[in-house]
Amino acid sequence: MNIKDVGNRVGLPAKTIRYYEDIGLITPDRAANGYRDFSEAHVHKLTFLARARSLGFSVDDCRDLLALWEDQDRASADVRAIAKDHLAQIETKIAGLQDMAATLSDLVRDCAGDGRPDCPILKGLEG
Repeated sequence: MNIKDVGNRVGLPAKTIRYYEDIGLITPDRAANGYRDFSEAHVHKLTFLARARSLGFSVDDCRDLLALWEDQDRASADVRAIAKDHLAQIETKIAGLQDMAATLSDLVRDCAGDGRPDCPILKGLEG
């Protein structure tokens, strides 16, 4: 299967698939004419990568998860540790976004939004 077909099946642009090849996450076969030739195994691997990336895993995490996925002797604790660490990072980001939203909400609430030059939002951004 060519790169366009596999991209359509897994929902990834060809550029992303080529990038994953460049960084060694996937190694497609080559046809006699030198074109990439993707098998069902490649489709499964790319689907796995697309799902992991959609959950926000970094490329390095994806590399580790892919290695564990391919290792039938893996310990689920190793997989859980990666996912648990990523979840903690997400929760930290969420807390930061909630803090930003609360601060911005206060600033917007305090601003009259009228024709006067006095603006609590700008004062709040000053520090």
